[in-house]
Amino acid sequence: MIQAETGCQKEKPYNVKYITDPTQDELRELALKFTPAIMTTAYGNINKITRLKARMAKLTYCVAPESDKDKYSGNIIDPAKAQELIERQRAYIEKQGELIEINGYYGYGKGAMPIQWLYTKEAANLAGMQQVLAFPRSAIETKEQLGQPFKPKFRLVFTAGLNLQDMPGNLAIIVDLENWTTYVMGSDYFGETKKGALRMLNEYIYRSGGLVMHAGAKKVKVGGKTLTMGILGLSGTGKTTTTFSKQGELAQPIQDDMIVLWPDGTCTITENGCFAKTFGLTKESEPVLYAGSTHPDAWVENVFPNPDGTYDFSKIRLSPEEVARLKDMLIDSGAPLENVEAFVSGKVKIDEVVDENDIPQDGWDFTVWTQNGRSIIPMKAIKDRASFDDIPPVKSLGILNRDEGPDAAMPGIVRFPSAELAAGYFMLGETSKTSAAGKERGKTRSPFTQPFFTSPFGLQAKRFSELAVKLEGLQTWLMNTGYVGGDQKEEEKGKALKVKIPHSSAMLEAMLTDRIRWKKDPDFGYEIVDVDAPENAELLKKVPKEVLNPKIFYENNGRGEEYRAWVEKIKKEREAFLNKFNVDQEIVESVSNR
Repeated sequence: MIQAETGCQKEKPYNVKYITDPTQDELRELALKFTPAIMTTAYGNINKITRLKARMAKLTYCVAPESDKDKYSGNIIDPAKAQELIERQRAYIEKQGELIEINGYYGYGKGAMPIQWLYTKEAANLAGMQQVLAFPRSAIETKEQLGQPFKPKFRLVFTAGLNLQDMPGNLAIIVDLENWTTYVMGSDYFGETKKGALRMLNEYIYRSGGLVMHAGAKKVKVGGKTLTMGILGLSGTGKTTTTFSKQGELAQPIQDDMIVLWPDGTCTITENGCFAKTFGLTKESEPVLYAGSTHPDAWVENVFPNPDGTYDFSKIRLSPEEVARLKDMLIDSGAPLENVEAFVSGKVKIDEVVDENDIPQDGWDFTVWTQNGRSIIPMKAIKDRASFDDIPPVKSLGILNRDEGPDAAMPGIVRFPSAELAAGYFMLGETSKTSAAGKERGKTRSPFTQPFFTSPFGLQAKRFSELAVKLEGLQTWLMNTGYVGGDQKEEEKGKALKVKIPHSSAMLEAMLTDRIRWKKDPDFGYEIVDVDAPENAELLKKVPKEVLNPKIFYENNGRGEEYRAWVEKIKKEREAFLNKFNVDQEIVESVSNR
């Protein structure tokens, strides 16, 4: 357990009544009374429709003078302006008169970090969700420590109802790393409280010589040996799905979102629950997550409610009748009343305000249900979860790329022969933007798949390459969870291939059990499946050869020139991206493979 010698100065920083560590039942009562656009579902859990459907990274600011801008990866805010906003939040809180206080830990065992979360009552649902993810004091502290006042190292203060008219987006997330405190003003999206704490943890662990990885983790048993597999990935790449899929003789989920690599080569976890993406969820395709999301103890965000209170996890376009039924909740969550009434009355048709890709015009978002539905699932509700007291060493660590579009040419699975090459591809953090990015879709790169690292991003690549050599027997890899040669529409026309969940499971299974004959890709230097090797015949029965080696797909479809152009283009883009963040040249040259 990490001690809080420095950090938050006052245990109770506001002159208000504190509702300290209420039970889950009490938090549900508070949420149903004070949180707008919320309902109890047929499953007995809580569903909240939010105003904001994603985190606002562009409206997140570290407190620092302009002269220190190069020390941070994101936006900064002048200390004087930050203090003015913080005082404005204080006035709002003290006018409200009450705060919900959640005390707990991110991490278990030696890496447990004491954190205090404070919420005004309109964010009671967020307090309930966060309490699920945090380890309670009773799981970490001794009996003697439990008898003492809680001493947090980090603090997060959340006021969903505070509207900042003079700030972009009418909101701000202020990160004060000197005092290890984050202030969230004006957002009602759960990702801001979850990532607010993890952002501070990122910086603290880096200063301590380690590295936080945006990765799920599971305990896998293969060939009589047990190991921990870590899976990196941006939202929507399938990180949670892959974490909860089965490979080997045994696969037990350990962690959904973040793990910590320490200087001594050990690995620890962060959270006591799962923040699952729910779009497209079915009992057949993802039974563990489906059961968890419909469990009475789950908290759910932005999932479409059917008239009978059940969930439609695949809802896209809404009818006028559905908008009429949900009118009050949609308006409470920001839909313009005039537009809602025009749509319900039939004056405006959906095709007039929504394009062929289901992207709505500004002001008409309510006609298309967000694909960024989420559920908070307690680990206790996850069947066959691993014990936190018996986590084996990390031996497998990979990154997911949900490739999509005409230049989707990443192989189904690749293996990295060196720590430098793995560090380079982890640094690239490539994928196609998904609905978790709101309307912003298309190709993207995010260093180590996480924008929550406050120091210069390039430092992560060097730190990982240093830590990787301490992880004895570590195998590193990349898996494409998207498409080859196009997107969903092209696949429906037979002009592209989808990398399906059974494909992913088969590839991971074969890799973990050492039943793949690899060969070096001459263009990129990583290793791909040798589709001509007899040893890979079993895998080829389960996964198309064009998924394992997309070059074959392009050549067989008369698109060979397109593939060769992509090779040259992406190598230049990758080199430029890594150099932009001052990544070590040894790592850059490994990725360039020239």
